[in-house]
Amino acid sequence: MDIFLTALDQVFSFGPIAAIIIGTFFGIIIGAIPGLGSVVGISICLPFTFGMDAITSISLLLGVYCGSVYGGSISAVMINSPGTPQSAATVLEGYPMAQAGQAGKALGWATMSSVIGGLISCLVLIIAAPQLARVATQFGSVEIFSLIVLALTCIATVSAGAMTKGLLMGVIGLFLSQVGTDPISGIPRFTFGSQFLSSGLDLISVVVGLFALSEAFARIGFPEQEETTIEKTRLVLPKLSEWKGRIGHLLRSSGIGCLIGALPGTGASTAAFISYAVAKRSSKNSDNFGKGEPDGLIAAESSNNAVTGSAMIPTLALGIPGDVITAILMSALIIQGITPGVRLMAENAVTVDGIFISLILINLAMLVLAFPLVRLFGKLLLAPQSLIVTGIFGFVVLGTMTVRGNPLDAVVAVICGIAGLILRRGGYPLAPLVIGLVLGPELEQNLNRGLMIYDNNFFAMIASSWIAIAIFAAVVVLVLWPIVAPLVRPRAEKVAAR
Repeated sequence: MDIFLTALDQVFSFGPIAAIIIGTFFGIIIGAIPGLGSVVGISICLPFTFGMDAITSISLLLGVYCGSVYGGSISAVMINSPGTPQSAATVLEGYPMAQAGQAGKALGWATMSSVIGGLISCLVLIIAAPQLARVATQFGSVEIFSLIVLALTCIATVSAGAMTKGLLMGVIGLFLSQVGTDPISGIPRFTFGSQFLSSGLDLISVVVGLFALSEAFARIGFPEQEETTIEKTRLVLPKLSEWKGRIGHLLRSSGIGCLIGALPGTGASTAAFISYAVAKRSSKNSDNFGKGEPDGLIAAESSNNAVTGSAMIPTLALGIPGDVITAILMSALIIQGITPGVRLMAENAVTVDGIFISLILINLAMLVLAFPLVRLFGKLLLAPQSLIVTGIFGFVVLGTMTVRGNPLDAVVAVICGIAGLILRRGGYPLAPLVIGLVLGPELEQNLNRGLMIYDNNFFAMIASSWIAIAIFAAVVVLVLWPIVAPLVRPRAEKVAAR
C-alpha cells in the first residue's frame, strides 16, 4: 500500500500531469492527421524525455500512444480515412454514420468505446499482467500464424453482398504485402529492379491513398454523391439507454483486444478486425453492418484501444517489445536506468504502479480532450470543399513523406488514391485489401518460421500445438457456418413447429 501511495503522489505532481495532458492532446492530433500516427508522434516526443524522470517521460509517451490510436477514429469518421492503421476497421461503420448526418454520434460511440476499452486494458494490466505474460509465452510462430488466419476470415465478414469482389480484394492485399525483400532468403520479390520497392510498400501510404485520396478524388469528380453532412459537428455521447444490448459487445471486444495486445507481434489492427467480425456474427443488428451500425464501431474502437494497455504486458513483464511502439517505450525506460523484465515489478515497483496510474489518467484525459478537438476538426471541415480537398492532399503528402523520408511514398499514395476511386466506383470493397495488406507480412513470417521448424510439413506444424488446432477448428466453423446455417434453420423450425 505504501508503494502505491508513493506512486500516486509522484503521478499527481505537476510534471506527470502536464505530460499526460500534453502527450494525449498531441497524440489525438497526430492520430487524426492521415499518414502520421503513433510511431511518428512518439519518435518526435522521445528526445524531449531525456531530461525527465521515469514516470514523467513514460507518461508523455503513453499519452501520445493512446491518444493517437483514438485520434485515428476522428478522421476515419469525418473524411473516410483512418488516421492510423489501427482505425482501419472504424471506417466501415463510422463514415456511413457521418454520411447520414450522424458524425457527432459516431464519434461519441467511438470515444466512449475507446475510453472504456482502454480502462479495461488498464485493469487487466494491473491485475493479470503476470498471468497474461505467461500465456503470451505459449504463443510461438505456429499459434500466431493460426491467429492471423482467423483474422483473415474478417474478409468474408466485410464483403457481405459482394463476396467474390471482397475475396479478390483480399488476395490483392496479400499480394501487395509480398512486394519487397523476402524476409527469409533476402531475395527481391516483385520489385522490377527498383531499389525503392525492395523495402516493400509502406502501409500508411497505401491506406491513406485508398481511403483519404480516393475520398478527395471522389469529392472533386462526384461532389453531389460524396458530400458528407458534417455541419456543426460536436461530440454526442450515447445515452445510457442506447447501451442496452451492447455492453456484451463492448466487454467481448475489449477482452479480444487485451488478449491480442498481450501477444508480441500481432497488434491493434488485428484485434480490431477480429472484434468487428465477431460482433457482426453475434449482433442482432448484423444486417445493418456497413451502413452505420454502432455495434461495429464499439467492437473496432474498444478492441484497438484495449491493445494499448495490454501491449505493455510483454514489454514490462518479459522485456519483449511486441512492435515498434513498445520498443520505443522500452528504450525510454532503459534510458532512465530501468530494465524491463521479470525483475522489474520487484525492483521498480513505484515506477510500475506509476505507469498503471498514468494509463488510467490518460484514458480519462482522452474523454475530456475529445470534446474541444472534435469541435475543432468539425470547424475545419466547414471550410469550402476546395480547401478541404487541398488540406487532405497536403496532409497525405506530408504524412507519407515523413514516415520513411522517401518522396516516392507520396507517389504510391496518389496511385493508390486513383486505384481506390476506380475500385469504389466499381463496387469493390476496400477493407479486404487493407486486411490482406496489414496481416500479410506477419502471416508469411510466422508461417515460414513454423515450416522451418517442422521441415516444411504444414500438417505436422499445426498438429504440434493444441492452441493452433483449436483456432483452426474455429476458422473452419466460421467459414462453413454461412453454408450450413440455411440448411439447419428450416429443420430447427420444423422441430419447433411440432
